[in-house]
Amino acid sequence: MADEPLPYPASPLRSARWSLPPFQRIPKPRRRTELGLLLFVWVIVGLLYGLAALGAKGHLPTHTWTFLAVLLALTLGVHISNRWLVPHANPVLLPLAALLNGIGYVEIVRWNPVAAQQQATWTLLGAILYVVTLLVVRRTRDLDRYRYLLLLIAVILMLSPLFPVVGVSQGGARLWVRFGSSVQFQPVEIAKILLVIFFASYFADKKELLSIPTARVRDRLVLDPRPLIPILLTWLFAVAILGAENAIGFAMLLFTLFIALLWITTGRVLYLALGLGLFGLGAYFAAQFFTHVHARIAIWLDPWPHALGNGAQLVQSWYSLGNGGVGGTGLGLGQAGHWVTLLTSDLIYTAIGEEFGFMGTGILVIAFALLVGAGFHIAQRARSDFARLCATGLTIILGFQAFFIMAGILRILPLTGITLPFAARGGSSLVANYILIALLMRISNETGPDWIDMSTAKDSRPQHAAR
Repeated sequence: MADEPLPYPASPLRSARWSLPPFQRIPKPRRRTELGLLLFVWVIVGLLYGLAALGAKGHLPTHTWTFLAVLLALTLGVHISNRWLVPHANPVLLPLAALLNGIGYVEIVRWNPVAAQQQATWTLLGAILYVVTLLVVRRTRDLDRYRYLLLLIAVILMLSPLFPVVGVSQGGARLWVRFGSSVQFQPVEIAKILLVIFFASYFADKKELLSIPTARVRDRLVLDPRPLIPILLTWLFAVAILGAENAIGFAMLLFTLFIALLWITTGRVLYLALGLGLFGLGAYFAAQFFTHVHARIAIWLDPWPHALGNGAQLVQSWYSLGNGGVGGTGLGLGQAGHWVTLLTSDLIYTAIGEEFGFMGTGILVIAFALLVGAGFHIAQRARSDFARLCATGLTIILGFQAFFIMAGILRILPLTGITLPFAARGGSSLVANYILIALLMRISNETGPDWIDMSTAKDSRPQHAAR
């Protein structure tokens, strides 16, 4: 009987590795690195939690040890799942996400204990769905096969806030779906991940048609626009839905994703220039015909006339950041929560900036930069065009979402209503981002390690590998 094909190109080392039982295939140095980083994050978050309580109340909360025990149990549980399901995956993604999640939680529990309990529940649900995603998506190529089904689900999710009864409008944007009397969810958070998968699958399939001139115009070969039309219409439809829902931030995020993936797929600067031109044109018309967009841009250009109205939150955020200075006021000693009402959600960056100072926000930016760098490293090592584009798209979503909200608070861009990934209060965003990290871990795991512990594998090599 012929030997079964190996999941990686045949070589003595890889053949030896894959002949072992699953529990012996674990690349211990990578997972040990992850465990060490997770425990380090656990210590940091525990210390920050205690310092915030001491600064605000002068004593530790009665449930401190319960909090630390739950944090440690959650950390170890997710790590054990990684050892089982993605033993070869990148070791820094999850610790970075846990660090951002922990820092954000410390500020949320500092200013809104009730919301902190909800955030803890969403964190637990995010960890569970992280594991479920790894269990369901065992191979990334399975996602490639169902791209049109995933697109249909994404469209339904984006349309659902516009449905009567279940759709809910808050802050001028209609992005929420309500279940019962208390549970609300933003379907667009999941839809953006599904759109990444669809765009990556379509671009990987049409890569040559989009990048190589095949249409003849007189004596010259030019790019055939026909393969671009379906994906362009899909993107325009998605942006139109988000425009109808007044979701400026998500519309910008989806636009950036589409243009970036198109440019990366083809390498054609023409597409990038076209995208920038369309962005400028779209921004102009949106500012003229959408009141919500016009108000955001007016506040961005000159916030002081609006300091007692729609621009009050942003202006107060700047005073709080100035109060923090370089080293911060100290955990538990900030005052922003007394006048910034959206401090734990849209403006969590302000809370961190006041109590941690410029150094704290710098650490936050570095953590996101490392997270984005790890994502692009995974994309660079991916084994297929689809996996490469999917990892790139997921990383772009994560990185630009963080950039847009931080740039909005610092007045580099107009302020948008999206959350800072992992750090800000918001269950749908937190759960979606843990699913996103799980998909990146799956793609990373498929690249496989470049080494193997021969001391455990030499006696178990199959005959075809030994030969």
